[in-house]
Amino acid sequence: MASFTFAPLTPAAFLHRSARVFPDRVAIVDGTRQWTYREFARRCDALRGALAALGVQRLDRVAALCANSHVMLELHHAVPAHGAVLVPINTRLAEAEISYIVEHSGARVLLATAEFAEIAQTVANRTGVRLVLAASAFDEYETLLASAAPSPAADDLDERQLLAINYTSGTTGRPKGVMYHHRGAYLQALAMCYHAGLGPEARYLWTLPMFHCDGWSFTWAVTAAGGTHVCLRSIDVDEIWRLLTAEGITHLSAAPTVLTMIAEGAPAAALASGGSVHVDTGGAPPSPSLLARLDRLGLRVTHLYGLTETFGPIVINEWQAQWNSLSADEQARLRARQGVSNIVATPMRVVDPAGQDVPADGETIGELAAKGNDVMLGYYQDQEATDAVTTPDGWLLTGDLGVMHPDGYVEIRDRRKDIIISGGENIASVEVEQALDSHPDVLESAVVGVRDARWGEIPIAYVRVRSGAALDPADLAAHVRGLLAGFKTPREFIFADLPKTSTGKIQKNVLRAMAAKHRNSID
Repeated sequence: MASFTFAPLTPAAFLHRSARVFPDRVAIVDGTRQWTYREFARRCDALRGALAALGVQRLDRVAALCANSHVMLELHHAVPAHGAVLVPINTRLAEAEISYIVEHSGARVLLATAEFAEIAQTVANRTGVRLVLAASAFDEYETLLASAAPSPAADDLDERQLLAINYTSGTTGRPKGVMYHHRGAYLQALAMCYHAGLGPEARYLWTLPMFHCDGWSFTWAVTAAGGTHVCLRSIDVDEIWRLLTAEGITHLSAAPTVLTMIAEGAPAAALASGGSVHVDTGGAPPSPSLLARLDRLGLRVTHLYGLTETFGPIVINEWQAQWNSLSADEQARLRARQGVSNIVATPMRVVDPAGQDVPADGETIGELAAKGNDVMLGYYQDQEATDAVTTPDGWLLTGDLGVMHPDGYVEIRDRRKDIIISGGENIASVEVEQALDSHPDVLESAVVGVRDARWGEIPIAYVRVRSGAALDPADLAAHVRGLLAGFKTPREFIFADLPKTSTGKIQKNVLRAMAAKHRNSID
């Protein structure tokens, strides 16, 4: 077969296509500044030239410690097109963690925006990495772009070539470097375009960190669609509502904890003229009560599921037209499920410890397993960790426990490490949390297990209460008992804010340690 019938799949191709088709359309809005697609493409051409001048070659690593900004978007397009490897760094990590990632990845260059100039300089001093700052006081980034000779995109890319290394949060040890390839990023971006309904008129608000799974590939998906990236450098509920009501935002993505902030923020009000915004959420199952509140505000939520290891969302709760006739409560319950594999993914499985599919009865619990184009190459320089999550026939074991419903939709019941075994009975913390969250005075909750001499483990609930509400633990216990079996009711309720990761996930490892300490103090 002639070679001209094949071209490698890479998200690096999206920008120049949009620059040709939509040259004068606004591509990026970052505060008071904006750039068209023609300007966006030219800046990325110059950035590739700047990288070459810094000595960055094919497969060299380029680390990024950046806020959601034009800089981070330019890096997402220029670095892969140069044939180099992007290393997006969680901006909320400590200096020692960032230094570890820079050293472990072997980054040749570290680029940082003004917000992180101080910690980036400390990391550079510690590791010896070449630092480039995009900061108002000294903007070497813009100086390099202005002086660089534009460089053409690499013409020898292999679609299975390493594109990015995304480091996990490291809550159970050193962060692991999840390796992405060009083919997976290309296909995942197209999947996000399709499922989110992105088009040239889309205005995507960056409430999701761009460093997290490369922004779930929306860094490339919005560009592929010719839409507008509206950057949000930090979570500010007032600013989010201003943009939603005044700037024509059509799409955003966020963890349920961020959506809770948006729904409960002082400016929260239904969008004018019956408008609606497409919202994708993942990272934790949204409660039906949160989904109902967002519906009333005109924020139409689609539930997604995925891991860093799966390029972000690999499963989507695909809505079925026949569900429109169901009650609001039933619709919210269906929308809280994780769903079916996205359009480019291999169908998700739920397997027992022997690797066999569990019955599709909505009751039998197994581990979710993934395979296909949007699954990582493995962990960077860590074959042992890669082997630990991979079956002999090539399936990725996610560590999430769930059920397969008769209609083929999966629903997570818990993380494998979060299942509570009390008196020999399994308690799924997610199920208890949904019962708690259905109480009108509860904003969010987390349930963890603590050791107990009689029962082995007992469930303890941490609850964040709506502002101004006075909630009695006995009333909350009665509410849960009215929805679930008695043994699932938490034995104690602790009212407090919930610790979270930078991507909005509740840190149950922290809560388990807090609960154990609390339990020991009263025993």
